[in-house]
Amino acid sequence: MNKIVKAHLALLAANLIYGANYSIAKEAMPAYVQPFAFVILRVGGALILFWIVSLLFVREKIDRKDLPYFALLALCGVAINQLLFLKGLSLSTPINAGIIMVSNPIVVLLIATIALKDKISVSKIFGITIGVAGASLLLLFNKTFSFGSETIRGDTMILINSISWAGYIVLVKPLMNKYNTFTIVKWVFLFGFFYVLPFGFSEFKQIDWVTMPISIVWDILFVIVGTTFFAYVLNTYSLRALSPAVVSIYIYLQPFLATLIAVYYYRNDELDTRKLVSGVLIIIGVYLVSRSPKNVELKKQSNTLLN
Repeated sequence: MNKIVKAHLALLAANLIYGANYSIAKEAMPAYVQPFAFVILRVGGALILFWIVSLLFVREKIDRKDLPYFALLALCGVAINQLLFLKGLSLSTPINAGIIMVSNPIVVLLIATIALKDKISVSKIFGITIGVAGASLLLLFNKTFSFGSETIRGDTMILINSISWAGYIVLVKPLMNKYNTFTIVKWVFLFGFFYVLPFGFSEFKQIDWVTMPISIVWDILFVIVGTTFFAYVLNTYSLRALSPAVVSIYIYLQPFLATLIAVYYYRNDELDTRKLVSGVLIIIGVYLVSRSPKNVELKKQSNTLLN
């Protein structure tokens, strides 16, 4: 199996996890765990896992001059991203969050064009447009769609989170030519943990573990191990072989995969024509962005960001 196929499978797995995460995380917040406390659990738990794996299997030193770059990645990919996503989700709805995250590939394309000098091809634009259409078809006609004054704060936070995550996807690309995946994520999460600790410590102390249902404990473990540990590794790994635009376009699969989970596992939804058409459009969009010709200068231009 070549590295391109492995990268696509990694992205598919990561977005399957993300698709389930919207509802799973919402079950725990804010009834049992406040959003910023959840961030502490998520970042701290994943940080321990990253360092254990790295110490056991990946012994790699980093260049000290790259530490500020790791700190920047932690700000975009951990602190702003997770604090605003979970806080925003607690004030909004899973459907609203899915709709807002549709903006992510567009922002990634713009940032990659500026930072990495990546070319905006017709295929990429067409693919993202079709992906937006597919995701919108699935989300905008959902009966729980509810943009309004009650969710505006949460919706705004999720939008900022989307932009921050786009920055992380683009800016982490140069490091892929220099370090192992686990080396990158362990340092990003180390800086990230110190960023989020002041925001979530007081809420973390308020968690009542004694009365917490076991189902909620499993939800928390899923977010730590699945949505954070595995998903970050899979996303970062995929960037070794694929462009930021391709990685970001997979976000359109999240609402479709979430629907499939609801249909086949929770049995609380049905697979109708609208959902099937949406899925086809999203898959076509992913294909078009993936087949865009690579910028042969991308690796050289990426390296300049670290110098």
